[in-house]
Order: sequence, then C-alpha cells, then structure tokens
Amino acid sequence: MSERAEPSGTELWRSTVRRVNRAAVAANCFGALVLFLLLGFLVPFAPAGPDRQIPLNAAVGVVYLVLTLAIGIRWAARVHAPVERWLIEERPPTPEERRLVLAQPTQLVVIAGVFWTIAAVLFTLLNLPNSGWSALVVGGALLLGGETTCALGYLLAERITRPITALALAGGAPPKPSGPGVAGRLLMAWSLGTGVPLLGVVLIGAAGLADPDEDPALLAAAVAFLAAVGLVVGMVAITAASRSVAEPIAAVREAMGRIEEGELDVSVPVDDGSEVGLLEAGFNRMVAGLRERERLRDLFGRHVGHEVAQAALDRDGDVELGGEVREVAVVFVDVVASTRLVARRPPTEVVALLNAYFSLVVDVVEECGGWVNKFEGDAALCIFGAPTERPDAADDALRAARNLRERLATELVEADTGIGISAGPAVAGNIGTEARFEYTVIGAPVNEAARLSELAKQRPERLLASDAVLRRASAAEAGRWELGELVVLRGREVPTQLATPATAGVAGSRLS
Repeated sequence: MSERAEPSGTELWRSTVRRVNRAAVAANCFGALVLFLLLGFLVPFAPAGPDRQIPLNAAVGVVYLVLTLAIGIRWAARVHAPVERWLIEERPPTPEERRLVLAQPTQLVVIAGVFWTIAAVLFTLLNLPNSGWSALVVGGALLLGGETTCALGYLLAERITRPITALALAGGAPPKPSGPGVAGRLLMAWSLGTGVPLLGVVLIGAAGLADPDEDPALLAAAVAFLAAVGLVVGMVAITAASRSVAEPIAAVREAMGRIEEGELDVSVPVDDGSEVGLLEAGFNRMVAGLRERERLRDLFGRHVGHEVAQAALDRDGDVELGGEVREVAVVFVDVVASTRLVARRPPTEVVALLNAYFSLVVDVVEECGGWVNKFEGDAALCIFGAPTERPDAADDALRAARNLRERLATELVEADTGIGISAGPAVAGNIGTEARFEYTVIGAPVNEAARLSELAKQRPERLLASDAVLRRASAAEAGRWELGELVVLRGREVPTQLATPATAGVAGSRLS
C-alpha cells in the first residue's frame, strides 16, 4: 500500500482557507444567533418597543453580517497574501513570512474584533432613540458576543492553521512565543463557558432587583438559557482548548516512547507559536543531541573498541593517564610479504583487501570476547582481558587464533598472515597527554606476541603460541596444541617454548 502523498503548497493553502472561512462563518453566525435570542426573547431589559425594534435590529444585523463576512474574507486574504505566495513557491519562508504565519490566528481575531466593536457602536446608536439607557445594554451584549466569537474563532483557527505553522517552523523553535499560550487558551475557554454566561446571569439578577415587577418566569427562562449556552459553548471551547495542548503533548509522549525502545530517528512537528511550540522544538533538539551522542559513541567505539569506549563512558568523562597491571592474553596478526603485495597491486585493491582482512579479524576476535586495540599498517594487536577482566582470557585468545587461521585459509587466501599468541601481566591504561591519549596495553606479552607473529610468517603453520599462554589455558584448550622447541625471540633474553596447533588425533603435551 503506497503512502499518501503530501499536499502541494497550493492545495494546502486552499484547503486551509476553506476551513478557516467556514470556521469564521460558524463562529460569527453562532455569536449572532445567541445575541439576538438573548436580546430579543429572553433578556428582560431588551430594547423598548420590541414590536418595532426587533425586526429592525434583525434586518440590520443580517445585512451587517453578510457585509462584514465578505469584507473580512477579503481583508484576511490581503493580509495573508505573502503567506499564500510562499506556499505556492514551496521554498523556505523569510522571517517576515514566518511572522505572518504565526500571527494568522491572532490576525483573524483582530478582524473579527474590529467588526464586532463597530457593531456594538452601530446597534447602540440604532436603539438609543427609542430605548434610552437600555441601548447601552445592547452595546455591552454585542461586545460580550464579540469576545465570545473571537475566543472561539481563535481556538478553531489555531487548530486549522497548524499544518502551515509546521511548515513555517520546519522543526525549529519559533523566534519568540506568539499568540496565547496554555494559560491564555484556558482563559478563553473559561470566558466562553463560564465568564460570559455568569456575567449575563449577574446582569439579569441585577435587573430583577432593580425592577421588582419583572416577570419571574422570564427571568428564570433567561437564566436557563444562559446556562444552556454556557454548557454548549463551554464544551466546544474547552474541547478545542484542551486538544490544542493535549495533542502536541501526546505527540511528544509517543515520540519519547519510541526513543525508550531505542529508535532515535524521531521528531515531532513544531506546529505552534506559543510555549507549546517551544516544548516541541526543545524535544527535537534533545533528540538531535541524543543522535549526535550515539553517533559519537559509535564512532568512538570504532576507533578505540567498544569495550574501551564503554569503560570511558562509565567514568562520566573522568579520564586519567596511566594504567594498572592486568593479566591479559594477546594475539598479534601481521600480513606476510606485505611490501611485495603493495608493489604488485593497485592501491585501491590493496585497501579493499586490507579492509576485508581486518573485517574478518575484528569479527573473529570480538566473537571470542576480545577487541582490536590498534591497527598498525597491515598488522593488528588484539587484547583479551582488558579493560574488562576475563577469567578465560588465554582460552579466548587461543580459540580466536585458531578460528582466525582457519577462516583466513578458506575465505581470504590472498591475505597470508602470521599469528602470534602470548599471555601474562601487562600494564593497561591511557598513554599520551591530557590533550590526546589512547588506551593500550604495554608489556612482555605484547612484545612476545609480536615476535611470535614475525616468526610465524616463516613457518608453514603460520600460527605460533608461547608456553606462557598454554600454562594459563584450560586443559581442554591446551590439549589442542603441541609444544615444540625453545627459541630466543628477537629482542628477548629468555627463551620461549613454541606451541603449534595439534595435528588431528594427537594430544598435545602441557607444561606443569
């Protein structure tokens, strides 16, 4: 099943404009309906002369609503024309275009607020000649209706324009918080569902106290109507306000769950200009930091070995020069006649061969519990027992050497290799300066393994171990080897007894 294609900038703009216009019409029509029901039928202090004033107010209200909707749509289109051009051109927004995108819901509220304020003045003047002070009530009611419409319109517009906001911010933080945040949206919801209806109840109660002759049934009907308005509008408002906050938080929570499962290639769209958008952008920065840290950890591990990298990370960055004496086993591998190999092949082929050779070395050594401490040209120094202590380091090293020899002979015959194995106490730690250092192992086992590798290149077995590593191995592993002659290796004074893999069916002897 193919994934759904992302809409083009033109399609996104047209779809958003249609939805915003419908939301604006709905909010204004709902505000006008509530207002005229309240003033014309339920509020006890409606304008005097209802038989003449109500039809007039209704007629003027319908004409005014149609005109203001048409003018408002054109006004909004003109204000947001730069945003439309940006979306059509499908390019990164300029700072000014980004500012206009973030200001879209607020600008729509400003447009609606201007027309409702003009309506309050217009209808106050319209009713003043025949209603006296009650005309001021009409104006006040219109202002409250405008506040209700503006708040509801903002909550709807903010939600509708989120896809465009996400494109404008492109995963980054808004330049500065724009529009009402969490507290402002909850305050809007409160004003719609509680504040305005309660104010209306207060006004009705004050009217009843001021005029004892008011019909109690009419007062009760007005209060009941305001309560119904509060329930309906409050439910819509609190739903819109809560979803505008809950949905981004839910997206962040879902992304955090994916991170806990080890998936770092995640992000959340930044589709809000307030502190909610700052939260989304902050989460994306945190994930980017985690990805960078994991990349550095992986790169660090490839350079120095994953065991050394983990040991360094476990110290929380507290790295000290120097080392400690550890019982280690060492495998040293070196390509035979590497100079001749380089002279006969193009450099690219030599590099490819060495990469395949080292890949095989790393696989075998890590499979047996060791790690490659360093690559030296066409040679590799492999350590078992440091930095993590291994009680069977000698067995692991001997097994790795045997497996490596077998795989090289069958999988990479071009890389003829001499392999030497030794074991014993050595100093393992950080060598260098505070500015630049490396973790390595220094001691007699390293030197002996290197010399054995050098000697192994001249032997048909291509694999030599010292008696020192056999003494530290288990009986089962030592039985796979045969002890041979004593030799004094280059640069050493003490003779080393050589050991080679035992031939089939022959048990090797072991030093006591």
